[in-house]
Amino acid sequence: MRRFVMGAALLLCGQFFASQAFSSSLVASVSLSTQTMTVMQDGVAVHRWKVSTARPGYSTPMGSWSAKWLSRDHRSKKYDDAPMPFAVFYNGGYAVHATFETRRLGRPASHGCIRLHPQDAATFFALTSQYGLSNTRIVVSQ
Repeated sequence: MRRFVMGAALLLCGQFFASQAFSSSLVASVSLSTQTMTVMQDGVAVHRWKVSTARPGYSTPMGSWSAKWLSRDHRSKKYDDAPMPFAVFYNGGYAVHATFETRRLGRPASHGCIRLHPQDAATFFALTSQYGLSNTRIVVSQ
């Protein structure tokens, strides 16, 4: 009986810790008004980066999405094969990705994607890979 109780207790503890691992989260909150992205790991802000979102005539949709897929060396099929390194896709063709036009970070400059400095995009890509697509959210607000 004692072994059964100990075994059951260990099983429950294992399930508790496994469920805690699944509840880990990565959230990228993008502010269109400040052109910044704040990255939260398990509820703690760990990064705040300048971004570029949609320039006039284009739009970056607002809302909340889970990450859908990753592409380390993506190129745009819609915009002249433009490079989109470290792309984290979240809403159709919209992604968080690196840009080489780093002088434009901090103000609207894209066709709608969320652009980051290449080092920041690589960090976000690695974090998304670590946390998993279903545990990564991209939230875009005014």
